[in-house]
Amino acid sequence: MNIVCIGGGPAGLYFALLMKQHNPAHDITVVERNRAYDTFGWGVVFSDATMENMRRWDPKTATEIEQAFNHWDDIELIFKGRVIRSGGHGFVGIGRKKLLNILQARCEALGVRLEFERDVESDLEFPQADLIIASDGINSRIRARYTEVFEPDVVVRPNRFIWLGTNKLYDAFTFLFEKTEHGWFQAHIYKFDETTSTFIVECPEHVWKAHGLDAADQQRSIEFCERLFAQNLRGERLMTNARHLRGSAWLNFQRVKCERWSHFNGASHVVLMGDAVHTAHFAIGSGTKLALEDAIELAAQFKALGDAPERIPEVLARYQEVRAVDVLRLQNAAWNAMEWFEVCGERYCDQLEPEQFMYSMLTRSQRISHENLRLRDRGWLEGYERWFDRRAGIERSEGVPTVPPMFTPYTVRGVTLKNRVVVSPMAQYSCVDGLAADYHLVHLGARAMGGAGMVVAEMTCVSADARITPGCPGLWNTAQRDGWKRVVDFVHANTDAKIAVQLGHAGAKGSTRVPWEGADRPLPQGNWPLVSASPQQYLDGVSDTSRAMTREDMDRVRDDFVRATRLAAQAGFDWLELHCAHGYLLSGFISPLTNRRDDEYGGTLANRLRYPLEVFEAVRAAWPADLPISVRISAHDWVEGGITPADAVAIAVAFKAAGADMIDCSSGQVSAAQKPVYGRMYQAPFADRIRNEAGIATIAVGAISEADHVNSIIAAGRADLCAIARPHLANPAWTHTEAAKIGFTDIGWPRQYLSGKTQMEALFQRERAQAALAQPPGLTAGQLADRAMGA
Repeated sequence: MNIVCIGGGPAGLYFALLMKQHNPAHDITVVERNRAYDTFGWGVVFSDATMENMRRWDPKTATEIEQAFNHWDDIELIFKGRVIRSGGHGFVGIGRKKLLNILQARCEALGVRLEFERDVESDLEFPQADLIIASDGINSRIRARYTEVFEPDVVVRPNRFIWLGTNKLYDAFTFLFEKTEHGWFQAHIYKFDETTSTFIVECPEHVWKAHGLDAADQQRSIEFCERLFAQNLRGERLMTNARHLRGSAWLNFQRVKCERWSHFNGASHVVLMGDAVHTAHFAIGSGTKLALEDAIELAAQFKALGDAPERIPEVLARYQEVRAVDVLRLQNAAWNAMEWFEVCGERYCDQLEPEQFMYSMLTRSQRISHENLRLRDRGWLEGYERWFDRRAGIERSEGVPTVPPMFTPYTVRGVTLKNRVVVSPMAQYSCVDGLAADYHLVHLGARAMGGAGMVVAEMTCVSADARITPGCPGLWNTAQRDGWKRVVDFVHANTDAKIAVQLGHAGAKGSTRVPWEGADRPLPQGNWPLVSASPQQYLDGVSDTSRAMTREDMDRVRDDFVRATRLAAQAGFDWLELHCAHGYLLSGFISPLTNRRDDEYGGTLANRLRYPLEVFEAVRAAWPADLPISVRISAHDWVEGGITPADAVAIAVAFKAAGADMIDCSSGQVSAAQKPVYGRMYQAPFADRIRNEAGIATIAVGAISEADHVNSIIAAGRADLCAIARPHLANPAWTHTEAAKIGFTDIGWPRQYLSGKTQMEALFQRERAQAALAQPPGLTAGQLADRAMGA
């Protein structure tokens, strides 16, 4: 094949040498705009896992790189006068120039032609090529030429950064934070050769402008950074090798993601590679990793499917199919890491103590979890767990196992939960006339016996016309109160769990069938009138139409909530949650999608909150002062023009001011037009943002299915409690099961079940031992951790 690589970065060079090594008959040229053996940039970094991959595919090049790289396992945080270090992370640092020089020399040795100082405008300059690799960088001209084919999604991020170097040598991947009168700066620092370290300085746009850096040239910017980090630099200077750039050299990161990766231009097959097709933020150090592994995967597909010109279409299709999965996973992790650094000054730097800040930073990408940290650096994690335990009031001497964060107690007002696990309210639709009876006794009683700190009953409706379905529970009469009291008394008598009631009103989503007879479909008969903030059909052309509430309606419903609150207190519930989410009545007032009123209860967010806050304040006044109240909100409507996470912070601030103790952070279900972005722990960021920006405790919900998830969320300060839903439907003893899985045995079980406890713990202990024996010998802690998370 005749192959041309446009762009002499890691992707183009490495693919060229792999293909020439595989088949010396290939005619391969790499075209680069810069001079021979000249490049820009300081150091690049990638993981042990990438290095291991390179050893498998090209041992000779890998050996040359290994002789030149700097390897370290430690991450060090310098923050608020503290230095905290964690090991076992496994990074490789090498000068960008050195890396490219090695790849250039290796290409020449194999017979790849290197053509320097040629600035390629178009792929059509190479009509003889069977395959053109467009590895021409983040501002790819080839990608721009075929925008309608590649469909690039390019997002310019808000933070500013400048890529510098220094002769001060650092022996860990170092994160350095400094606060100024205008806000926080952070530096990402790592050594890449025997004399030099990369020193990337980053800050939010408003901080950058407040310091006048938007008007500063490169020299002034360097001098500013030297003053800012003078205490750490200790007289060493900062340097730039970006004099070729105009202005200050402060940049905005661009996230690039393409829908399609290849195109036939009529003569040649063109495929994007490296930064031209996808970028990953330097916060996770993955740009070079992506480029090298792109090259490996495409070469692997040619090796597997054939490297003749007629095989190119199949190879390119298979290449994108396979590679896109890994790239998306890594881009998502890099996005999480990037967002963490973008908001840390506002959300974490002032709020978190150094120990928790370090944990939050280490787990910022959500690829590294609690147990993954234990694989990397058990000593550091156990030290952090002891710190967390002390904060929760647990003092254990050295040598005594720590308590995982999810099993630490949590106190709100006069209520102490034994752990941080909550059985989420899950609609069961199994009541007659709103009466909780045997079904709820068994359902909630079983889950209370399963180890959770608290169980929350499903939305309990404050009047007959507040129900979603005829099967929903209620609290509008003494018979219903007594039905709930039977359940509450069982939980209190037989477990050490707490039990909460969630009060709500269905609004426009009421008078429907139970789900197994047609979810959200109106009842075939016996429908009741619906009220809401504004006239609404939840499902266009299907649902009954609600009418807008009058002031008289508002008074009646508010009083219904107060009556239900008093009945809940009489029933003995420990905790009350007000349901202001999922498009039900109070949520319908909050969201602009469903509130189109033109009176004092519509329009601005403050107006839309007016009635829900009125109800909350009445409920708070009727509920015992020593018992907590949480508020469930939809923190994101997932519809253009609806509630956003920024709005959710304002909503939380308003409820906090009214006396709420905690915000239960759900999302969606306000509009049938919603387009949620699902994924593991996908709603936890809402709890994180509200907790750390609004300054109120939160409950995280949504696709939290393992102890590792809960420990990671709680330990990082992303939420104070985690509500588990579907896993608790499948396994009432989910909390006990997860404790056994992670080897935490210091947890109480009902005495009737103790024989099951010892058996379960022994089974999981055997599984962990067998998994440890199955690991290949000689792997570092970082490699073990990477394997555990599928890196």
